[in-house]
Amino acid sequence: MEWDWDFVWQIMPTLLEGFKITLLATILGAAVAMIVGLALAIARRSPVAGVSRTVGFVSEFIRGTPLLVQLYFIFYVLPDIGIRLAPLVAGVIGMGIHYATYTAEVYRAGIENVPRGQWEAAKATNLSTRQAWIHVILPQAIPPMIPALANYFIAMFKETPLLSAITVLELMNQAKSIANSNYRYIEPMTLVGIFFLVISLISVVGLRWLEERYARMDD
Repeated sequence: MEWDWDFVWQIMPTLLEGFKITLLATILGAAVAMIVGLALAIARRSPVAGVSRTVGFVSEFIRGTPLLVQLYFIFYVLPDIGIRLAPLVAGVIGMGIHYATYTAEVYRAGIENVPRGQWEAAKATNLSTRQAWIHVILPQAIPPMIPALANYFIAMFKETPLLSAITVLELMNQAKSIANSNYRYIEPMTLVGIFFLVISLISVVGLRWLEERYARMDD
C-alpha cells in the first residue's frame, strides 16, 4: 500500500482533535497524580498506624493491578452502583489515581531526604505543622523530585491510548476510527506514532534540562 499525502491532509484535523484530548487527559491526570500523590505520601507518615497501613495497602493494590483493569472498573463497574462518569473524567481519575501511587513514593523519598534539623528548626520558630510543611519542608523536598515526577508524566502520556478502551476520543481512538472507516491503516497509525515520538522527545529534552538545572543548583 502506497503512502497517500492527500489522505494525510484529509485526516489531519481529526487526528489533531484527538491529540488535543490526549494532551488534556495527560495534563489533568498529572495534576491529579501530583495532588493525590502528595496526600498519600503525607498519610503514609501518619503517626496513626491504621492510617499508614491502610494507605500503604491501597497503594500496593493499585500498583499491583493493571491500569486498563482500573479504567474498566471506573467506567463500566461503578455505574452498577450509581456512579456514572463521562469517559474523559473516568480516564483522568483512573490515570491520576494510578500514577498517584507512584508519585507518592517519589514524594516520600524527597520528604525523608530533608534533614531532621529542618523539622526541629520549624518547631523552634513556633511554626504549626501545616506551616512547617508549606514553608520549610516541601520547598526543600520538591525540587529534587522534579526529574522523577517528569518521568511519570512522560509515562502517563504514553499510556493514554488505553483510554480508547473506555471510548475517550483521544488520538489512538480517532486513528482507529479513521483506519476502520477507510480501510487504510498505514497513514493514521504512522502519524500516531510520530505524534507520540515527537512529544516524547520534547519531554525528554525538557527532562534533561531540568536535571542539569538541578545539578547546577546543587553545585
